[in-house]
Amino acid sequence: MNIELFIAKRYLFSKKSTNVINVISGISVVGVMIATMAMVVVMSVFNGFSDLVATFFTSFDPQLKVVPVEGKTCAADDPALVEIKSMEEVEITSETVEDQALAVYRDNQSMVVVKGVDDNFSRITNINNICYGEGTFALHAADLQYGIMGIRLANSMSVGTYYPGYLHVYAPQREGQLDVMNPMTGFVEDSLLSAGVVFCVQQGKYDGSYILTSLSFARMLFQCDGEITALEVKLKAGSDTQKVKEKMQGIAGTKFRVLDRYEQQEDTFNIMKIEKLMAYVFLTFILVVACFNIIGSLSMLIIDKSKDVETLRSLGARDSFIKKIFIVEGWLISIIGAVVGVLLGLALCWAQQQYGIVSLGQSAGAFVIDAYPVSVHYSDVALIFFTVVLVGFLSVLYPVRYALKREL
Repeated sequence: MNIELFIAKRYLFSKKSTNVINVISGISVVGVMIATMAMVVVMSVFNGFSDLVATFFTSFDPQLKVVPVEGKTCAADDPALVEIKSMEEVEITSETVEDQALAVYRDNQSMVVVKGVDDNFSRITNINNICYGEGTFALHAADLQYGIMGIRLANSMSVGTYYPGYLHVYAPQREGQLDVMNPMTGFVEDSLLSAGVVFCVQQGKYDGSYILTSLSFARMLFQCDGEITALEVKLKAGSDTQKVKEKMQGIAGTKFRVLDRYEQQEDTFNIMKIEKLMAYVFLTFILVVACFNIIGSLSMLIIDKSKDVETLRSLGARDSFIKKIFIVEGWLISIIGAVVGVLLGLALCWAQQQYGIVSLGQSAGAFVIDAYPVSVHYSDVALIFFTVVLVGFLSVLYPVRYALKREL
């Protein structure tokens, strides 16, 4: 065994001449342990919320989505899109047209996003699983066009799952000049009927502003016949999404972007990543404060072991050897605190996953889930352990050298 490590272990676990040094050493380990445990738990909770949000989007967003790099629309028969549709890994595709409009129902009106999709949309996504009402998911019947609202939008428009009569939708004319004497000529107007259902993605972006309707209705409303705003793709079972995405991007070139589910909601997940990063930074500062206890503990230990230091020097030990003993002891405190803290953090995460110890509200069903979600990513655990050991190691370098200079 390394002689510095052997002596450092003896100093750490043996009884000191002054009991307060034992207390401060214990406080040092506990401080690092609690800071480490907090980092594991907090980072895992952020991961849990991120994974939870991802499950919501999968009910509405396609597996892959091809969008034009420039402009809102592109030709539906673009050669790159035709080639993507014919790829062997592709099971089915859905053309979509999406843009903003004004919806008016009786005395209520709201700015909405009208998303026109073809009949394959229910096979591309899990929309049927998130529709509620007495009707069924349907986009059209013969010449009748249906509009399916998000649940929050339906509430703001003062309608239920079924609205009698027509929902009027207005969109600006794509070309031409506005006649100020007759401004209504600057809008395209059409009407939708209720399919008897609303959808609930449990995300305000969709539930509060989206109306699903047929592709033909959206093309007529936004005057983009023969064009689409996106091509939504579902892959065959067992396909490697990342590899297929890269292959599609090679076909699409610089004219189109191929987006997976996370990239389709890039803003949302970027915000969550920033929040997680800020939590990591703040908890690291708390860890640094906790390491001040190690500095105090080592300073007092050096004073307590001054006679041992003189003996070692008399035996021929160099100053670098003596410094290394106390540096290794500080490192041992950090490692012990890190290991115990990680284990306790993982245990708390497991208990939260199994039993939902910390709830989100006092009444069940008040939120989407009843307890804080937790997802342990072992890359985060490794990062936390490395951070704790590094901060603990760096925090003792200067104090040990300074204290030993004074004692020596």
